[in-house]
Amino acid sequence: MRTIQTEVLIVGGGATGTGVARDCAMRGFKTVLVESRDLAHGTTGRYHGLLHSGGRYVVKDPKAAAECIEENRILRRIMPHCLEDTGGFFVVTPYDDPEFVPKFLEGCRHAEVPVETVPIAEMLRQEPLLNKEISHCFRVPDGSADSFMATELNAESSRQYGASILNYHHVMNLIRRGDQVVGALCHDLVQDEQVAIYADLTVNAAGAWAGKIAATADILVKLLPGKGTMVAISHRAVNTVINRCKMPSDGDIIVPIHTVSVLGTTDVQVTDPDHFAIEPWEVQLMLDEADKLIPGASEMRILRAWAGVRPLFQETVTTDSRDVTRAYALLDHAPRDGVDGVITITGGKWTTYRMMAEATTDKVCQKLDSPRPCRTHLESLPGAERGYHHLGARLKRLEEERSYGQLVCECELVTIEDVHHSISEGNARTVDDIRRDVRLGMGPCQGGFCTYRAVGILHEVKKLENSASNAALRDFLRERWKGLRPILWGRQLKQARLDELIFLNLLNVEQLPGPPATRLQPTMYDEPSTTGGSAAPSEREEAGK
Repeated sequence: MRTIQTEVLIVGGGATGTGVARDCAMRGFKTVLVESRDLAHGTTGRYHGLLHSGGRYVVKDPKAAAECIEENRILRRIMPHCLEDTGGFFVVTPYDDPEFVPKFLEGCRHAEVPVETVPIAEMLRQEPLLNKEISHCFRVPDGSADSFMATELNAESSRQYGASILNYHHVMNLIRRGDQVVGALCHDLVQDEQVAIYADLTVNAAGAWAGKIAATADILVKLLPGKGTMVAISHRAVNTVINRCKMPSDGDIIVPIHTVSVLGTTDVQVTDPDHFAIEPWEVQLMLDEADKLIPGASEMRILRAWAGVRPLFQETVTTDSRDVTRAYALLDHAPRDGVDGVITITGGKWTTYRMMAEATTDKVCQKLDSPRPCRTHLESLPGAERGYHHLGARLKRLEEERSYGQLVCECELVTIEDVHHSISEGNARTVDDIRRDVRLGMGPCQGGFCTYRAVGILHEVKKLENSASNAALRDFLRERWKGLRPILWGRQLKQARLDELIFLNLLNVEQLPGPPATRLQPTMYDEPSTTGGSAAPSEREEAGK
C-alpha cells in the first residue's frame, strides 16, 4: 500500500478545505488535501453563486451577517476576478410586509452592512423586468461568485506553497489508534488503489459529509443537512442580485451569474447528503416565487434544476433547518470527544470560507504548538490583477483573438485552447471536470453540441482507449440529464429531444464499445417521492401538440 506522511491532512476539496490548505501551506506546514471527487464537486459547486453582503441575515442571524460583510470586503480585494460586482437590491413586493423594513435597516446598521434607498423609478431603470408594484428598494454590496474558479485558484496557490492536492481520493476511514486519529485510509479512484496518509493533525472539512467522516473514527458530529434546490433561467433576466426584503425563506432570491439567472432556493432537511431528490413541488415553488419578483419569469426558458446540501450544525435539536445559524462551528475533538489529532470545521457560508480557514489554521497552530501568522487576507489569489469579472469578457477575448473557428462550446464561448488547458494544466479527469473549469455544456443546449467535441479532445490529449472515451461520454450525458429531468417542458424539452436524436439515434452512444460508465461516473438524484406539481403544465401541453 502506498503511504504518505504529512503534518496536516485536510479532508474535503470545497471552498473551506482548499482555503485551509492554502492557509496551512502559506504558514509553512507540510500539507496534503484529499477530495473524493473533483474540487468543488460538493456543496461549493452546487449553490446559487451569491457573494453575501450579509443583508439576508441582519435580522435573523446578525452574527452571520457581520461575518459576511467583513469577508465580502476581503474577497473583493484578494479575488476580484472570481467575482462580478453586480450589487444587490432588497425589495418589498406586494406579497411582503412593509413593517419588516425598519428591522432590516436597523439590522444593516448594527451589522455595518452598507445600505441605501433606491427610488423605484431608478430601480426600474436599472432592472426594467422587476415587479412594478414593488414599494421599497434598498441597495447593498451583494455580488455573484464563480465558486469553481475560486476553489481551483485556492488549490493552485496551495500548490505554489508546497501543498499536495489529491482529488479522486475517497476517504474510506480515519485511522484511529486508541484516543488519537493519525490520518486517513483513502481509495485512489483513478489508480484503483488504497493510500494511507499519516498526519500530525487531520482537519475534517468535508462539509455536509463531515458527520460521515467523523463517524469512521467513532466521533459524533450531528449535522442537519439542508437541501437547497435551485433553478436557472437561460439568460440574464436581471443584472443585479434581487432579494425579497423579509425573513429568509424559500424562493426569495435571484442571482445573475455568468450567462444565467439562478432562482433559489428551498431548504429541506435530508438524512443523507448522497441521496436526495429534486421534487416537482420545489421547482414549482421556485417559479411561483420568481413571478412575484419578475412577472412572467415562470414562462421564460428554464435551463436546469440542481440541488446542494448545506452543512448546518448546532448542538441543540431543532426541527427546522432555517432556524439553524449560518455561522460556522470549529470543533476540537480532544476536549469535546476525548479524541485527539483531529478537528472539524463546518457550517458557515461560501462568503465566509476564508475566515473559517483562518480560524481553523489558527487552531492547527495551537494544536501543533507552532504559532504562525495568517496572510490569506493580505495576499491575492493568482490572476487577481485582472480585476472583477465582466459578462462580456469571453466575447471580447474571442473577438480580439479572432478565434471563432476554435469554439468547442458556442453557448459559453469555450475554445479548443480552453479545453486543452483544463486537461493539461487543470488535470481534468472527466468531461464534468472540464465543465467546472470552463463552463462547458452549461448553456442552453446543455452539452448537445459540445460534449462529443470535448470527448474527442480528452481522447486525444489523454490518449485514452476508445472504450474509455465512450464511457466518459456516457458519464457526462448522464450528468447533464439529471438536471434536465425536473424541468422538461417547452423549449428545453425540444432541446432535450434534439440532443437525444444526436446522441442516441445518430451516434448510438448506448451501443458504443466499452463499459456503461467509469469509476468516476456522476451520482444521480433519487427519484422524486411525488409525481404531482408539474412546473409548467400549460407550456408542456403546448410543447406536446
